[in-house]
Amino acid sequence: MRLITVAGPPSSGKTSVIIKAVEALQGEGVKVGVIKFDCLSTGDQALYERRGISAKTGLSGNLCPDHFFVSNIQECLQWGEQSGFDLLVSESAGLCNRCAPHIKDVCAVCVIDNLSGVETPRKIGPMLKMADIVVVTKGDIVSQAEREVFSYRVRQVNPGAVIINVNGLTGQGGYELGRLLSAAQETVSLTGRLLRFSMPAALCSYCLGQRKIGSDYQMGNVRKMDFT
Repeated sequence: MRLITVAGPPSSGKTSVIIKAVEALQGEGVKVGVIKFDCLSTGDQALYERRGISAKTGLSGNLCPDHFFVSNIQECLQWGEQSGFDLLVSESAGLCNRCAPHIKDVCAVCVIDNLSGVETPRKIGPMLKMADIVVVTKGDIVSQAEREVFSYRVRQVNPGAVIINVNGLTGQGGYELGRLLSAAQETVSLTGRLLRFSMPAALCSYCLGQRKIGSDYQMGNVRKMDFT
């Protein structure tokens, strides 16, 4: 089975892009499953299932979504294998732009949209900089000049990625993305595999439920700004 990690900022069009790519693959007889990672709630599982795509949802609650992802992805892989999928897609939102849900030697996709602004690629961390494929969405809403500048900025931060434009409404580019995903290498197990980058680090009093503000209540991994 092939495992694909898909990440990107909220509302960048990840679910629509995945659906269009999967529909193209289903037309060729490829059996695909999706794991949706989110924080508090999501209706995306119903969107997938209405299109005949098997899906499961994992909600991290008050935990960091990245840490929740890495704690569960091996079990997700096992579910995919037991279900007989040819391809399993993991979808997670990069809520802080520092997220790093990509695994070494596992095909990594980052979805980012033109409407976020031409400076956005520089503000996104490992989920963009270490992706194998960068999907750019909402290109039909901006000018050709803006699309070219945006792609150039993506190329600056990730020179080695394949950049592809996909329209989540019309499906344009979905077939091409599906072909790229189907060419990914197979994943037998994730036990012992390495993340491409370390997860965001946070173990402080606020992680453990502290609500009071002030230095007297701050312990653990705390970083202060320098105003001198």
